[in-house]
Amino acid sequence: MHPFFSRNIGTGGRFMRGLGGLALLAIAFQCHPAWLSGTITGAGVFLAFEALLGWCVLRACRIKTPL
Repeated sequence: MHPFFSRNIGTGGRFMRGLGGLALLAIAFQCHPAWLSGTITGAGVFLAFEALLGWCVLRACRIKTPL
């Protein structure tokens, strides 16, 4: 069995997660309610974390993703 945080996505998946994370962080700075901004910031940081590690939580749970 592989460790939970082992790499499970390729370059394309990392790129898309990185772009998604940056987009969410950019959107978070434009949101006015603090709870909404915090939620979107958390999602953006998590996507950036996935991109940096080359790891996807869905794939780690054995769910197939296109990238």
